[in-house]
Amino acid sequence: MSKKIIRLALGGMLLALSVPVEAQQVKKVPRIGILTPGPVSERAHYFEAFRQGLRELGYVDGQNIILEIQSADGKLQRLPDLAAELVRVKVNVIVTEGTPAGQAAKKATQMIPIVMASSGNAVGAGLVASLARPGGNITGSSFLGTETISKGLELLKEVVPRVSRVAFLYDPDNAANVVTLRESEAAARELGVRLQPLEARDRGDFEPAFSAMRRERAQAISGALSSANFTHRKLITDYAARHRLPTMFGRTEFVDAGGLMSYGVNARDLWRRAAYYVDRILKGAKPADLPVEQPTKFEFVINLKTAKQIGLTIPPNVLARADRVIK
Repeated sequence: MSKKIIRLALGGMLLALSVPVEAQQVKKVPRIGILTPGPVSERAHYFEAFRQGLRELGYVDGQNIILEIQSADGKLQRLPDLAAELVRVKVNVIVTEGTPAGQAAKKATQMIPIVMASSGNAVGAGLVASLARPGGNITGSSFLGTETISKGLELLKEVVPRVSRVAFLYDPDNAANVVTLRESEAAARELGVRLQPLEARDRGDFEPAFSAMRRERAQAISGALSSANFTHRKLITDYAARHRLPTMFGRTEFVDAGGLMSYGVNARDLWRRAAYYVDRILKGAKPADLPVEQPTKFEFVINLKTAKQIGLTIPPNVLARADRVIK
C-alpha cells in the first residue's frame, strides 16, 4: 500500500472520529418560557431582574439561553392557550407570574418544570401540595397576600385613624384574590374597618367600581394583587388623587404611579430569585425536590407628594418606618 493511500486512510479515520466529538460539543440552547397575565411593557423591569439573576449564574439571553415571553395582555382567558403554545414549542422550563398563569401552566403540562416567579398562596390555590414538599412539576416562590394586605390596612388605619370604609378591588376569577378578599375582610373587621369588595377583571370594570365607591362613600382604596389592578394602577391612583382618597396596595409600583402607600414584597427580588430555580432545574434538579420559598423581606413605601396633594399628614412614627419615601 502506498504512503499516499495510507495517509488518505488515516485522514478518513481521523475525520470519522472527529464527528462524534464535535457533535458532543454542540449543546442545545435551553429555552425558557415566561407566562405573564399582563402587558410586557408593564413588566419590563421584572423581566430585566430575571435576566440579571440569570447573568449572575452565567446565562446570557440570546447566547446560552433563550427567553420566550407569552403575554395574555390582561385577558386571563388567553392563558391556557398561551401555556399550551409553550408546551408545543418544547421549552425546557416555564416561569409563571401570578396564580392564574401558574394554574394554566399546570393544566397544560405535568412534564415540563414550572417555576413560580410569584404566586399568592400556592398551596391554597392547589398549585403545590405543600411548601416543603411541592410534589409534581412546580416550585418557586409564593407569598400570603393576606398577610401583606392586613398589615397594609393597619398602616392605613394609623395614617387615617377615622377610616371605616375601604373600597377593595379584586379579580373574582383569580383564586388567590378570592382567598385574599375573604381573609382580609376578617382582618379589617378587627380594625373596625368594613371592606367594600369591587370586582375588577379588566379596564371596563373600573368606572363602575369607581361609581360604586362614590355611592358607598369609600374613604380609602386598597386591593388584591391582580393583573388588572397592576396594569391599570395609574387609572386607580389618578381617580384616588382627584377624590382625595388615600390608597394602600401591595406593590411599590402603585406608589410610583401616584398612590399614597404600599406594603408588600419586592417583586424584582422574586423574579431575580426565579433564576436560581431555573438554574437548578437546568442542572438536573426536580421541582418536586425544591421547596417553595416564601419572601422574608417586605417594603413599606410612602409618597409624600401624594399626601400633600390629598391634604394628609403622615404621622412621624409611621414615616420613620418607611423603607422608601417619595418627596
